[in-house]
Amino acid sequence: MNNLEIVKAGLNKRYAKERRFKFYGIFSISLSLLFLFFLLFDIGAKSIPAFTQTYINLDIEFDKKSMKLQDQDSYSEETLFSASYSKLGRNALYKLFPEVTERKQKKALRQMLSSGARYDLRDAVLENNDYVGTTQNLWVLAGDDIDAFVKGLIDRNIPEADRRVKDYQVKWVDILEAQNKIERRFNINFFTSGDSREPEQAGILGALKGSFYTMLVTLLLSFPIAVSAAIYLEEFAPKNNWWIDIIEININNLAAVPSIVFGILGLAVYINVFGVPRSAPLVGGLVLTLMTLPTIIISTRAALKSVPPSIREAALSIGASKMQVITHHVLPLAMPGILTGSIIGMAQALGETAPLLMIGMVAFVADIPQSILDPATVLPVQVFIWSDSPERGFIALTSAAIVTLLVFLFFMNLIAIVLRKKFETRW
Repeated sequence: MNNLEIVKAGLNKRYAKERRFKFYGIFSISLSLLFLFFLLFDIGAKSIPAFTQTYINLDIEFDKKSMKLQDQDSYSEETLFSASYSKLGRNALYKLFPEVTERKQKKALRQMLSSGARYDLRDAVLENNDYVGTTQNLWVLAGDDIDAFVKGLIDRNIPEADRRVKDYQVKWVDILEAQNKIERRFNINFFTSGDSREPEQAGILGALKGSFYTMLVTLLLSFPIAVSAAIYLEEFAPKNNWWIDIIEININNLAAVPSIVFGILGLAVYINVFGVPRSAPLVGGLVLTLMTLPTIIISTRAALKSVPPSIREAALSIGASKMQVITHHVLPLAMPGILTGSIIGMAQALGETAPLLMIGMVAFVADIPQSILDPATVLPVQVFIWSDSPERGFIALTSAAIVTLLVFLFFMNLIAIVLRKKFETRW
């Protein structure tokens, strides 16, 4: 074999290795995308039932005696608000199924309606005062198990003891469907209500506002502090200084610290020492600020380093001060990288759960927070709470909340990409 043939054989081996390496890379990426697709598909499929609710059409008699109202012509809004509405829905069901007389079946018949139906009836009366003393045809929210059964999440063919829906309830649902008295509607409560023990009444508005306030505190604190620290370390700090070296080492190490450690620190310092309200977005934002600072500082320093030294030298040569060079030239050119790193850091903070568990934001909060000092929870913690609930309806709500969180994270990363493309400067 001559030298040329030896060289060709060696080249063929190298090319074969390159093709195999390329194949392994494409296979790994394809396999990862396949797993990601199945994960998103599974979450999306499970979330679909959460976006609809089951309603039952009933003739509601707003009887003054059942509402515990005195017999008079008009009532104040306060009187109507404090009236009793719990019997109105069950009385309508009793009239619709007069053959139900046994106590056990009556209880099952009452469970056809959600416990929150009385609040819908109260709101209807508050909007229409003339309902009192009349009979109105209204759509009333169904109970959790009936809602799951209508959505097909409960199989009627499995034994009664395993499906939590009685045989006579199945029969009543069939009768109502035959009479077109059952309807599935878009679940607006999912976006307009706070948390609830009943899945058909639970929503994510409280968690969304809690996340908003927490992210607002985090952004207002972490962005100026991190950018200022990065500018000092990159532009003003003396080189080969042991104190500066210690700070830089600690910043890099803090970026790799488990997030729950920041939660423990927040519990010990902010709550126990400074007395910041527990479970409030303020303390949540303070904790996430500690966690986000290293990420933003590192990305900001990288953005500042990417600005060519010639920009600084040109500005200094025409008499600009050090601060003018930074504010007028370096910062504007580095801003795309700074904004991108900041948004990525905020997206990371939005998806955190562990540090917030330590400061009490895992508590059940039904009220919608109105400020950074009100008790609140955030979307990832809401997912954690619902995933631990035994009711069947919370499975779909958990998946729907995950989809909502993924949508927010997607748009935050999309904004980071758009900002980079918009402000990016090529030299």
